[in-house]
Amino acid sequence: MNDVSDLLISLPVLVVLGTGATLLVRSRRGRGPTAPPTPTRGDAAPAGGTTSALPDVAAPDAEPTTPTAPPMDVPAPAAGRLVRLRERLARSGALGATMLAVLSRDTLTADDWDELEETLLLADVGAGPSAELVEALRARVRVLGVRDPAAVRALLREQLLALVDPSMDRTLHTQPTVVTDEAGAPGVHPAVVLVVGVNGTGKTTTVGKLARVLVSQGSTVLLGAADTFRAAAADQLQTWGARVGVATVRSGRDGGDPAAVAFDAVRAGRDQGVDVVLVDTAGRLQNKAGLMDELGKITRVLTRSAPLAEVLLVLDATTGQNGLNQARVFAEVAGVTGIVLTKLDGTAKGGIVVAVQRELGVPVKLVGLGEGPDDLAPFEPEAFVDGLLGG
Repeated sequence: MNDVSDLLISLPVLVVLGTGATLLVRSRRGRGPTAPPTPTRGDAAPAGGTTSALPDVAAPDAEPTTPTAPPMDVPAPAAGRLVRLRERLARSGALGATMLAVLSRDTLTADDWDELEETLLLADVGAGPSAELVEALRARVRVLGVRDPAAVRALLREQLLALVDPSMDRTLHTQPTVVTDEAGAPGVHPAVVLVVGVNGTGKTTTVGKLARVLVSQGSTVLLGAADTFRAAAADQLQTWGARVGVATVRSGRDGGDPAAVAFDAVRAGRDQGVDVVLVDTAGRLQNKAGLMDELGKITRVLTRSAPLAEVLLVLDATTGQNGLNQARVFAEVAGVTGIVLTKLDGTAKGGIVVAVQRELGVPVKLVGLGEGPDDLAPFEPEAFVDGLLGG
């Protein structure tokens, strides 16, 4: 009885196993050799080949497409920037507002005149210019008896404008020049603008913004990243240039020779026929002899083929009189031809414009009035004074 039961139980199992085996055999016989799976985009190639993504395959009726480059910035026109940004400059107008308030008093005492001079000194105008302005105002008020607010403002504007000196040449010299080589053959040489300054003044950013100013004026520009000590400086400069279609010449390694990079940039600019080569240099303290000697070397290398068109010293307007100490040394080493004052917005130290011009005998040519990419403006004395006066 037990044998019969075991047999009855085993039969279904054998039937199932047999059926499965038959199906497996049929399946293998019916489909032939196994084909490799169809690769999809991004699948690796078979072993022994190279790994690569499959190209996109367009549908037969699809229109061919051309990759489009990312859109570049269109810099705002440089003309009139200082006027458009006058409200920002007016935030530094404590100088003008205080002087107007004092001059409008019914009676001006000795203490009032002392207050005016102190206001000028606190605004970094400098001792000599401050004394000159106060003396000129005293003489005019004594003679004219000015008390009307509008007349007082007009008088103060006249005297401040004379102090800023609108007669100084503030032209940014960026026109290519014709030079002759050793064989006497003439050739066009780009205008070379060397930008120098201490650490933290916003020098590399200023170079990038200046490139935008020149592009907006229709000039072709090439950048030279001669700050080889700060790893991010060349990347930062290249990013600024790329936004307006300007190329950057940089060292192939960190810590390369800055003079060699500057020389290569000028040579590339000459070969490519660009109008202006802007050379950014490493920030350096004015009391570091080795760094200042290196700046002198850069200047000597660049002037072998043609004179420098501009040497722009970038100063932080908020540093006040300390900026004058920096300016003296840079002027001796690099032959500064113009000043760029950054961070002029939101500070009460607008008088540094007067002080630095008096100290160096060179004009302020550009001012930084904010963090925006087009907030670098050609300096205009009239608009500057009006901004200080809040109007």
